[in-house]
Amino acid sequence: MLDAPEENLASEAEWTTREPAPAGMLQRARAAEDVGGGGYFHPEDTVDEVYRPRRESMRHRLQMGVPKSVAGRIIVGAGALLVLGVVAGAVLGVRSFLLHDARFVVATSSEIQIAGNDHLTREQVLSVFGSDLERNIFKVPLAERRADLERLPWVAHATVMRLLPNRIRVSVTERTPVAFVRQGTQIGLVDAEGVLLDMPERSAGDPHYSFPVLTGLSADDPLSARAARMDVYRKFMADLDSSGEKLTQSLSEVDVSNPEDVKALVASGNTDILVHFGDENFLTRYKLFQQNLPTWKTLYPKLASVDTRYEHQMVLEMQAGTSVPVTGGGAAASSPTTPVASTATAAAAPAKVAAPAKVAAKPEVKAKGKPAAKVVSKHESSKQKMAAELAAARKATPPHTKPIGAQKP
Repeated sequence: MLDAPEENLASEAEWTTREPAPAGMLQRARAAEDVGGGGYFHPEDTVDEVYRPRRESMRHRLQMGVPKSVAGRIIVGAGALLVLGVVAGAVLGVRSFLLHDARFVVATSSEIQIAGNDHLTREQVLSVFGSDLERNIFKVPLAERRADLERLPWVAHATVMRLLPNRIRVSVTERTPVAFVRQGTQIGLVDAEGVLLDMPERSAGDPHYSFPVLTGLSADDPLSARAARMDVYRKFMADLDSSGEKLTQSLSEVDVSNPEDVKALVASGNTDILVHFGDENFLTRYKLFQQNLPTWKTLYPKLASVDTRYEHQMVLEMQAGTSVPVTGGGAAASSPTTPVASTATAAAAPAKVAAPAKVAAKPEVKAKGKPAAKVVSKHESSKQKMAAELAAARKATPPHTKPIGAQKP
């Protein structure tokens, strides 16, 4: 039995009309008890304190921003249009000032600054901007002028900038020549990408132009073909200079007309010797050529070319109209184009190049104190081939038998 009537208890009707507590209220109530030291917690106080409705205030602020009356809305729209008109008028005024004021006009060529031109003259660069003189600086098409500059053969890259009020700054990056190039009777320059360049007027005696003459390039060839041959040339030059001896300084001319056989004229005294280097092992083949050259020049004073492409031997060729000297009682070769196959004194690097067809070796001819040399003819007659076969058969036949085809005494 209760000691006192439960007057403070809420009736069932009151509980049904009360709104449900917001989510998380129980946890916040417990937190409040921990802070307040265990005091009584009333949910209605927390709800009134924490969850105050704000929808009405937000709606009120939105209503305050937009007038409710039609006249108010017309006034606000007119004000907005007025502001936009003022801004547009200011922009148009500034634009008209920049495009028509005399202070922004490129009056003379002295207003064009040029940097980076070493081979190009100032007149060549200014020729691109001929139509821009006495023009407003903002009307100069910078991208178009940059493209025009990069069409000049000597220009690799270019930048064009405006410098207010009326100056234009041009910066060019020129191409770097890597060789002279011969086209008919004219000598020009070429860069690493195969772009043909005109010879500058002040290039005579320039120490930067200490490279060989390159042949095998033509202006009629597409740029891609010239670029591929220049890759072969750069590989060849880099391989020869990889030892640090600057061997390329002995080259007077390089021929890249056949990328599979790079040919070069190598200076030797007062004459140049044409050397076939193939397409690989350039440094190794040059070293072998250099080691054997003194001996060859002693044996063959009229040496014209050396082919280093064959494995373990080099084919020598004399100058036109010169017979091949032979010692040891043999007769000299009468053909002016007769090459000589000489065994190199050092083992050559393997080269996957087959020996030329129809090349037969005659008996070795030895010079005293010199390495053996073989006289080779490119065009052997059938009679000479038969004689060589008989000689080989005699060597293979035992002494007590007659060699095949031997005549009776």
